[in-house]
Amino acid sequence: MGVHSRMIPTEDASARKREIEEKLKQEQETLSFIRENLEKSDQLTKGMVSILSSFESRLMQLENSIIPVHKQTENLQRLQENVDKTLSCMDHVISYYHVAKDTDRIIREGPTGRLDEYLACIAKIQKAVEYFQDNNPDSPELNTVKARFEKGKELLEAEFRSLLTRYSKPVPPILILDAISVDEELEVQEEVVLEHLPEAVLQDIICIAGWLVEYGRNQDFMNVYFQIRSNQLDRSIKGLKDHFRKNSASSGILYSPAIQTKRKDTPTKKAPKRPGTIRKAQNLLKQYSQHGLDGKKGGSNLTPLEGKDEVLDSEIDSYIHCISAFVKLAQSEYVLLTEIIPEHHQKKTFDSLIQEALDNLMLEGDNIVSAARRAIMRHDYSAVLTIFPILRHLKMNKSEFDTTLQGTAASTKNKLPTLITSMETIGAKALEEFADSIKNDPDKEYNMPKDGTVHELTSNAILFLQQLLDFHETAGAMLASQETSSSATSYSSDFNKRLLSTYICKVLGNLQLNLLSKSKVYEDSALSAIFLHNNYNYILKSLEKSELIQLVTVTQKKAESSYRELIEQQIQMYQRSWQKVTEHLTDRNMPVFQPGTKLKDKERQVIKDKFKGFNDGLEELCKIQKGWAIPDKEQRDFIRQAQKKVVSDAYRAFLQRCANISFTKNPEKYHKYRPEEVEEMIEKLFDTSA
Repeated sequence: MGVHSRMIPTEDASARKREIEEKLKQEQETLSFIRENLEKSDQLTKGMVSILSSFESRLMQLENSIIPVHKQTENLQRLQENVDKTLSCMDHVISYYHVAKDTDRIIREGPTGRLDEYLACIAKIQKAVEYFQDNNPDSPELNTVKARFEKGKELLEAEFRSLLTRYSKPVPPILILDAISVDEELEVQEEVVLEHLPEAVLQDIICIAGWLVEYGRNQDFMNVYFQIRSNQLDRSIKGLKDHFRKNSASSGILYSPAIQTKRKDTPTKKAPKRPGTIRKAQNLLKQYSQHGLDGKKGGSNLTPLEGKDEVLDSEIDSYIHCISAFVKLAQSEYVLLTEIIPEHHQKKTFDSLIQEALDNLMLEGDNIVSAARRAIMRHDYSAVLTIFPILRHLKMNKSEFDTTLQGTAASTKNKLPTLITSMETIGAKALEEFADSIKNDPDKEYNMPKDGTVHELTSNAILFLQQLLDFHETAGAMLASQETSSSATSYSSDFNKRLLSTYICKVLGNLQLNLLSKSKVYEDSALSAIFLHNNYNYILKSLEKSELIQLVTVTQKKAESSYRELIEQQIQMYQRSWQKVTEHLTDRNMPVFQPGTKLKDKERQVIKDKFKGFNDGLEELCKIQKGWAIPDKEQRDFIRQAQKKVVSDAYRAFLQRCANISFTKNPEKYHKYRPEEVEEMIEKLFDTSA
């Protein structure tokens, strides 16, 4: 056991030694392999270095050979380029000497129909001029090309004028009316484009204008432009005016039918809205006439409007449409002008362009003012009504007018405000003198209506006031413009409305005083009462029907009730005329008697006289008053019924008292009328046709 245990460690050691020796042998073999590879690597490295050194040497030899050749080639190329440039410059310079000859035919024939080619030719000439000026200013060639350039510029100016003259045409009136018309049925209005020049022509004109500004150093073409376009603008407006003159008499339709073809849902186009004309007031008067409110002519100093309204309407409409046309055409002209005229010359050229047309419109406006002034001097105040629709239109369009004229000279901008001021001044003067004329209209007996109906002074005064309804804002502002206060221009519409209300009340007050004075011309107080009744009733009904009453009550709240009181007073005054008839039916002087007692001759005569007095008075009044007139049927029936009741009741009572009295052998001689006959006689009062 012991010997065996000792042998085991010895065998392990021997095995381990052998293992170590084997590993050592392997490591030695590996080391030997590495050394061999290192030696091979060193040999390869030495070989590579040798090859690179050889390659470097060869590259240096090649560079030394190539660089001189490259430099020689570069010099040769530079010399070639210089030769080419010199030849090109020579050709270019030589070409300047041939420009005059080469462009002669094109310049002589002009630019018409070949503007691009012509401008290219001019550009060649211009470059030749610049060359000779810089390099040979004393050469005869310079004068030649200069002359050729000036000739070319001259022909371009002529072409500019020719194109504008040939293609600028007045805008047709129908197209203008389409452009300024407003169709109230359409929420979005169609913009009517006014094309003044064909597009191709316009582009040529723009091209020529641009060349003349940039190269021609020429501004004369701007004068040519505004003169030609100014003439066409004026002709367009005159054409519209002639259109009105020719067509207004034959038909009231002065608008264009063109839009009818554009809108399938609107087979007919509404006429432009009338600006409130004299005809409307005339129609109102005719309407009142149909209701029994018409007045008889009595010859006041107010010229009747009948016969004038058609002519005046046409003139008013024409002028108003021409004002709108001017604004629309001027705006269109400015758009066109901005494409052709340089920006810093546009406002001045536009100012010159619109002067003739604007001056003609302002002159026409001044003529209207002058005509109104002459009419006022003749006491023809109806003529001044022409100013109202025109003034309203001018003021409504003033802001657009001002915008259109923005940038023009102050003298141009002030023309419209000056005309407006003139119209407001003459209008206010007419209003004041009209009020005075109502107050001072003379009380001439031969001017008074024989039947006591409405006086012409009343109907004309009301007609005049009714006309103010359509222009109440204009009339109010007109009155306000004459206020001495420095803040007059800032008055509110409410203030203007109060001024107009005060004015209308003044006219009505003057009219009432004058009517009262005129009524005294009548010898018969009953006819005087009928006259005042008719006039007061006409005034009240006219105020109510035309809504003038709303303006009156702004400053006189009780105006309506005041007129009703005046009317009632005149009815009562008229009824007193029957007292001389009914007084015979009273108990005054009536004999007292017992039934069956024989009357004395004196007592019988009293009763006879009462019958006779009643019969004669009834016949006389009916005969006289039958020729009087109460045009208002409602009032006529009311007065008749009231009078029938009073007279009939009194007559029936009188007959009842005399029923059993024997006062004559011929009772039918005195008892001529039954109560029903009396009523029939009264029923025929105020009826000239009965």
